[in-house]
Amino acid sequence: MKIKTDSRKIKKGDTFVALKTLNNDGHEYIEDAINNGATTVVAEHGLYEVDTLIVNNTKDYLIKALKEEYYDQLKDIKLIGITGTNGKTTECFLTYEAFIKLGKKVAYVGTIGFYVNGEKVKDLQNTTPEINEIYEILLYAKENGVEYVMMEVSSHALSMNRVEGLEFSYAVFTNLTKDHLDYHLDMKSYALAKQKLFRMSKKAIVNIDDDYKNYFLLKDSSNITYGFGEADYQILDYEMTSNGSKLTIKKQDQEFEFHTALLGKHNVYNVLVTIILLLEENIEIDKIKEIIPTLKAPSGRMDTVFYDTNRIIIDYAHTPDAVKNVVKAVEGLKPNHIYTIVGCGGNRDKTKRPEMAKIATDLSTLAIFTSDNPRLEDPNDIIDDMIDNLENTNYEVIVNRKNAIIKGIQMLENNDILLVLGKGHETYQIIGKEKLEFDEKQIVLEII
Repeated sequence: MKIKTDSRKIKKGDTFVALKTLNNDGHEYIEDAINNGATTVVAEHGLYEVDTLIVNNTKDYLIKALKEEYYDQLKDIKLIGITGTNGKTTECFLTYEAFIKLGKKVAYVGTIGFYVNGEKVKDLQNTTPEINEIYEILLYAKENGVEYVMMEVSSHALSMNRVEGLEFSYAVFTNLTKDHLDYHLDMKSYALAKQKLFRMSKKAIVNIDDDYKNYFLLKDSSNITYGFGEADYQILDYEMTSNGSKLTIKKQDQEFEFHTALLGKHNVYNVLVTIILLLEENIEIDKIKEIIPTLKAPSGRMDTVFYDTNRIIIDYAHTPDAVKNVVKAVEGLKPNHIYTIVGCGGNRDKTKRPEMAKIATDLSTLAIFTSDNPRLEDPNDIIDDMIDNLENTNYEVIVNRKNAIIKGIQMLENNDILLVLGKGHETYQIIGKEKLEFDEKQIVLEII
């Protein structure tokens, strides 16, 4: 790709676009780009010794230039975008796995990286990368014969126009609960940011049970609904089994039963989205019934380690709704005790901190409040925000996350469950400006 925004990737003859992002101003790297071989610079100001194009907004220029230069090569790929507070990663990755098992060429772009046809290509800095990186990813996918791209589309990405100019075959709405209000300020703004995806999609698949559904059921869209309420794909029943869940759904006058290895009501929604996408792509129902039981949740989602008669479950849950979903899911396993380790991220939405603490203590035998990427905040201050006005007393504070995990494991006796929430697939802790190695699953395995 000849149009680039990273001066380090510039080769002789490339065009460098000085892109402004939240944390960087590309104008600071123009000289580096020229030294690396850029023969054209697109900027908002300045004069340089190579061909220079001054524009009002380099992001707008980039969106238009990328589409004009490359979109014709990519238009045959079916883009499936999934957005919502919780469930994006699981729904994307389950569907990615299902397409692979069906012999389709498919890519996944999201929180746990960029995957193509069963192989991980690389990690990504953001759930949804910047627009130029998305084009690089799509071109790579095209070279590898990809038919479908499963993409997690975050509200930040939508508000920052990271997917602007792309056309999606499907947009999926999972749910909307309190998160990212440090950025969006209120729930309406948060919903409207996500709504943008549905204005660039041919078909919308919308959770009819969610309070914010009407933001995504647009008049000009081809809407498909799902959920426990009256919907195109209605969940009639679900129950936990010894090795997962069983769900019954109705489409028009037909009823279908599916088995999944995933636990919990929230995963019933997640699995159903995969079923819908496969059915909408004309995959035979018998093939879908064969595949669904074989699908596994992505890394760090209800990741279970067995310890004698107990279970230690590592999960990425880091919002009030996600914490509630995970604890409710494991209640169905009928443990003697549920212990929950949880913290809140620093320099992020503070309003959810007391809610997460209340949910953890309401639903657990005991909660341990600890650090979870405190960043530039004092972890003690974060925990103080969590326990502010908390009436429940069934909690301990252990700021050091490893020590919290040790204590949680020590409490396990017989048929107990320890939930270690917040980090999931992450293999680091961000303390201050440092990203320190912290592989939670590995730590758990070493302790036991």
